Amino acid sequence: MTETITEQLERLYERYNRREFVRPDPLEFLYPCEDPADREIVGLVASSLAYGRVLQIKRSIEGVLAKMSPSPSRFIRDASTESLGRTFSGFRHRFTTGDEMAAMLIGVKNVVAKYGSLHACFSSVLERGAQTVAPALTRFVEELRVELTSRRNSLLPSPAKGSACKRLNLFLRWMVRNDDIDPGGWYDVPASALVIPLDTHMHRVCLGLGLTRRRQANMRTALEITDSFREMVPDDPVRYDFILTRPGIWKNAGVDLPIDMGPLQSTAERTITDED
Repeated sequence: MTETITEQLERLYERYNRREFVRPDPLEFLYPCEDPADREIVGLVASSLAYGRVLQIKRSIEGVLAKMSPSPSRFIRDASTESLGRTFSGFRHRFTTGDEMAAMLIGVKNVVAKYGSLHACFSSVLERGAQTVAPALTRFVEELRVELTSRRNSLLPSPAKGSACKRLNLFLRWMVRNDDIDPGGWYDVPASALVIPLDTHMHRVCLGLGLTRRRQANMRTALEITDSFREMVPDDPVRYDFILTRPGIWKNAGVDLPIDMGPLQSTAERTITDED
């Protein structure tokens, strides 16, 4: 009997949703963080830089975290606005500047001073019973951007403007879900409300799987795809994000594909080819 898409994805999840298949992935940087206060800051930095070539992403994240060692939360607490600007003045990751990184970290500093943690801030803006985290994510970004006024910041897009917010939704996946891959810790935020981290590759995969017919990789499409996954797994709609993004990440890093995706293999290979 032919497997359904859900059955295929669940089989892949059981086989490949393991830490041995994480590398190379920005998620690796969270695993050494025993202190939740450090983990959420590392998670925000790592996810915010998760665009472009994988090896360059890792180098950029390493560069930022080296300046915040050994405790990012203590570094943020003790740093002044002026010192943050100086510390990251020479930083650049593709079109993200050191000023943008410093501005985001100033936002983190202000939020932690006001709420105690990024977690507490997000929990305070999440309405009880909300179907998705999108409205709370808009308010969370507003809190982080409070000192930016109208300045552009590539690290802090807003769902209110239609952005799919792939990197911020990736950050929330890491912070909320808890399994062999995602470390979790934000236990009062329901995994059922998470939104799929949607980029061009994931969009093409989901088009190939028939989970959306929308042609733009924006927030409306991310919510539609999330609804499709929610029909499969109501309490964990981003459950299959990790396994579906492995082919693209490994191709990006020049790593041979070690996953046999079975009947989904042709879809994975086709979307990777389209993206080259």
